[in-house]
Amino acid sequence: MARFIFITGGVVSSLGKGLSAASLGALLQSHGYTVKLRKLDPYLNVDPGTMNPIQHGEVFVTDDGAETDLDLGHYERFTDVSASKFDNITSGKIYQNIISKERKGDYLGGTVQVIPHVTDAIKDFILNLTEDVDFLLCEIGGTVGDIEALPFFEAIRQLRNELESNSCLFMHLTLLPFIAAAGELKTKPTQHSVKELTSIGIQPDIIILRCDRDIPDDERKKISSFCNVPFSRIIPAVDVGNIYDVPMHLHNNGLDKEVLKIFNIYDDKSKPNFEKWDQISLNSSSLEDTVNITIVGKYIQLKDAYKSLDEAIYHGGLINKVKVNVEWLDSELLENSDPINYLNKTDAILIPGGFGKRGSKGKINAIRFARERKIPLLGICFGMQMAIVELSQNLLKLKQANTTEFGDTSEPVVDLMTEWKKGQEIEKRDVNTNLGGTMRLGAYEAILKKGTRAHKIYNKNIISERHRHRWEVNIKYKEQLEKVGVVFSGISPDGKLPEIIELEGHPWFVGVQFHPELKSRPFHPHPIFISYILAALEKSRLV
Repeated sequence: MARFIFITGGVVSSLGKGLSAASLGALLQSHGYTVKLRKLDPYLNVDPGTMNPIQHGEVFVTDDGAETDLDLGHYERFTDVSASKFDNITSGKIYQNIISKERKGDYLGGTVQVIPHVTDAIKDFILNLTEDVDFLLCEIGGTVGDIEALPFFEAIRQLRNELESNSCLFMHLTLLPFIAAAGELKTKPTQHSVKELTSIGIQPDIIILRCDRDIPDDERKKISSFCNVPFSRIIPAVDVGNIYDVPMHLHNNGLDKEVLKIFNIYDDKSKPNFEKWDQISLNSSSLEDTVNITIVGKYIQLKDAYKSLDEAIYHGGLINKVKVNVEWLDSELLENSDPINYLNKTDAILIPGGFGKRGSKGKINAIRFARERKIPLLGICFGMQMAIVELSQNLLKLKQANTTEFGDTSEPVVDLMTEWKKGQEIEKRDVNTNLGGTMRLGAYEAILKKGTRAHKIYNKNIISERHRHRWEVNIKYKEQLEKVGVVFSGISPDGKLPEIIELEGHPWFVGVQFHPELKSRPFHPHPIFISYILAALEKSRLV
């Protein structure tokens, strides 16, 4: 029987509910339990697929092709449990399904209401596919008091009454701000947040206090008294230098112990296995070298837009005992300026994914700079497509070479593919297809060419990686590009879609159509990032 832990937030958003949920999941795994994590997002978008990365952050894609919230990336990285389309839902998706049923007549002419129809749909989502896990951790997005989140809070309130006793726990995360002028930590925001939560029928069992400094016991006692939560279950969550220190920080403050006690399954004699988390901490404190990597992107105003990428780079550095200094460079700065002004001291360049024409010229200029200066380059998704445009324009001398994403061109080296094969099925699309959910999404296989850098990196003949894009490198230009040194080292099984390219005579020039960062884990860094960081290290030693 699964036990359910619901994680809510108060005072302000972006406090770290996702990290707290992921860390607790990791701690429960260390005690020998199986876990699954889910995210309920109250916004009315059907999914985050068409949302602006600068506003919402990255879109995390699962193997089965779901476009989900970035917190699912935290869940996967901390627990090494792959998420699926059943692990993220939005208000928009729920209402879409309910309205579709109403139009079909499934409700037999009855009045469709938030209670019970919306709340029942939320409960069904939470309870689905939970038979095979010991714990389901379910995070509610936003903060208590948000009007759009009320149906979610009502649903989990009902679930506590409907589930078996001792099988449900509410964990509330709040901010404990420090007022510099007064020199005091203020507990009142937490008190008001818990008051708001209890007013809708939810009494938290555990309160996690986010703060930028140590929290005196007197403040915790005050919160315990006013919020009706035992002192031992008021858990400090003070800022740490590395997010992978969070699980052990919460453990040292008793979170996992209190959770297991609430479920009446705590055993003083059992010893959890924290070996891998101790190793991560040890590795992060024993880095021997330093490299500088420049990410030339277009959404750099919000670092969460590239969250998985940032983490994958860190993972690649960690296993190589290398500290990676990342500089975020707006690609528009390179549109009308010599790249040497920004890239002269970097050890490697990375061109990440993206959509749209803005900043593309700057990315192309950065790619040319890396190619001509022999600087290691990794192009991901849109980055690989821009690499093909740069190589076609400057090596093939096709001055009109471009992607049809930007409009018609006489040399469509990157084009909208109308169909492709996934397994035994043919998937199709055209220019009129809706943007949401119509890209090549999720895990697809690629065949690697023996003797290439890609084959050496993976040491496999067939790989599976996660995709998220609408345009593809045009296979019709393959022979022309091969004549100027481009190696197509990874191709889709049907031979129609280029997946990986390399450049002969260059120390490390790789483009990938997929997003390798989505499958990188701190304990299992992605091989492409391991190789990329090593290439950057070799470049740094040449200076």
